[in-house]
Amino acid sequence: MAAKVDLITGFLGSGKTTFIQTYARYLMRQGQKVGIIENDYGSVNVDMMLLQDLEKEGAVTEMVIGGDLSCYRRRFRTKLITMGMQNLDRVLVEPSGVFDVDEFFDAMYEDTISNLCGIGSVISIVDVSMTYPLDHDAAYLLVSEVADAGIVLLSHAGKGKDGIRDRRADETVRYLNRAMQQFGCGRRFVEQYDQKTSGYGKDVLLKDWNSLTDADFERIREASFREFDHVKLQTEQAFQTLYYMNLGRGREKLMSAAAELLGQGSEENRYGRILRIKGFFREGEKWYELNATRTGLNIRELSEGQDVLIVIGEHLDAKAIDERIGARHI
Repeated sequence: MAAKVDLITGFLGSGKTTFIQTYARYLMRQGQKVGIIENDYGSVNVDMMLLQDLEKEGAVTEMVIGGDLSCYRRRFRTKLITMGMQNLDRVLVEPSGVFDVDEFFDAMYEDTISNLCGIGSVISIVDVSMTYPLDHDAAYLLVSEVADAGIVLLSHAGKGKDGIRDRRADETVRYLNRAMQQFGCGRRFVEQYDQKTSGYGKDVLLKDWNSLTDADFERIREASFREFDHVKLQTEQAFQTLYYMNLGRGREKLMSAAAELLGQGSEENRYGRILRIKGFFREGEKWYELNATRTGLNIRELSEGQDVLIVIGEHLDAKAIDERIGARHI
């Protein structure tokens, strides 16, 4: 039987890798053989390192990285073929955070790949903590990610004053509808929260991922995809990424730099609109992951890592960021 391929989309920092860790473990508990393809246009793939535990648990992992767009497309197709030949039940594809979903469908409909794999579910992760509205290019990419999604999962939502939901989720769903109208997409989501479905209609799920049940995962697995047209644009990469290797910085210095670069939640500062800072650092014999956004900073211990820091955002002043970090980006 051909492997089903699920596409998990979402902006940088939306929570794709965290969701994949949870979803893959559910699938493996069901006795399924799982493969994961991690994609990134950049030269360093931090998220791949976070999937190493899944590999130890039996998942097959592959990485597509670097090169120009045509090279990236070729490598992505090669990995799909490789996965399709390994007798897997489910393949989870995590693209970069600036991925146009049309790339996925174009690959999956090619004869060589379609004989080995079939489209499973298109799952879009949308971060309610982002500041909306987005810039034009970013809004277009968001529409590309949600227009054909079988299900949208809202991430980074806390408990609201009513104890049920974060009101930013309401605002996010309304913005999704406005953005789709902006780019000529006929899809619309239900804007009224429904406690029975834990979301907005059947297509938008709002639930803490730690409390997802097998029934929730089944709903996600069987969500399939939709087919909605929208205006197609040839955009430049909406986000910039700066990589810093072998900094040798400890917790205090990295936290201080992250807080200043992010502007303590301000929308714009002299460094540009920084959306996320992530990476790994070492203290003594232990490795830690750093993950910082305008809404908070988290550090957690890992079994292994790599001395790397990544700054992601829009309209970045690379020279000013280099000076604050005290190193030149690669």
